[in-house]
Amino acid sequence: MKLHLQSFIHFLSVERGLSSNTLEAYERDLSQYIDYLRDTGITSLDGLAPADVQGYLLHLKKKGKASSTLSRTMVSIRSFHRFLLQERTITKDPSAHMESPRQEKKLPKILTFEEVERLLETPQSSTAAGLRDKAMLELLYATGIRVSELISLEVGNVNLGMGFVRCIGKGSKERIIPVGRTATEWLNEYLSTGRPQLLKPAQADSTLFLNRRGTGMTRQGFWKIIKQYAREALITKEITPHTLRHSFATHLLDNGADLRAVQEMLGHSDISTTQIYTHVSRTRMKEVYDRSHPRAKW
Repeated sequence: MKLHLQSFIHFLSVERGLSSNTLEAYERDLSQYIDYLRDTGITSLDGLAPADVQGYLLHLKKKGKASSTLSRTMVSIRSFHRFLLQERTITKDPSAHMESPRQEKKLPKILTFEEVERLLETPQSSTAAGLRDKAMLELLYATGIRVSELISLEVGNVNLGMGFVRCIGKGSKERIIPVGRTATEWLNEYLSTGRPQLLKPAQADSTLFLNRRGTGMTRQGFWKIIKQYAREALITKEITPHTLRHSFATHLLDNGADLRAVQEMLGHSDISTTQIYTHVSRTRMKEVYDRSHPRAKW
């Protein structure tokens, strides 16, 4: 069964062009699914019944897995069985008519504009690493790109003269995003002063943001950086690398940006994904009203 899984992952990588993070998520979900089937005495993927798939989802639910995890797992299982059916490895798809578990829609957590300002002012630009961190945070908030996109940027992806950045998003889709004046200035400073100090002699790494070893920054490395700066900025909210992306979208909509334009900048294929930020804006508006209007309090 694991050989069929490897064929599926190869298909997703070559034919669909999915990112390494997405491939790892599929492989993790489906490996656990196959292990469960083996533990229950099932040795073949052909002949599975909907009850077998349902039994695994119930198993995850009893373990306390979130509805978002159940929903994602169901997507992985359904895609896997559809692939196996197309490859004629199985004769019937047990997940074909199963409903996906209902997923609770949670509003993304964002920073206020004042909190963003404090976070962006924290890095010490007197050092090469501090200058890099400053440029990374400014660019992240200026463009709303994903952290995976940020650390994958190469020097040639940034056109500071024209004021835009070119990044490759999910599904290898390319998009062009404008970069504001402040982020452009800090990127210029980093490229002229900070990056040359981080780049090791006789090295030709084209990655835009380098670590102390002179190689590309990792997702985990940036996670630690943003956590540290959040503590220094006395921000008590739980921060993830996606927090600035959420804040970027919400602050744009707060200030009258067009929803379609925000969708394009974020790289969302479906506008319903972007619409979640309109709910955040309305929630914030109500909070401001309740806090500020003299006759709002009950």
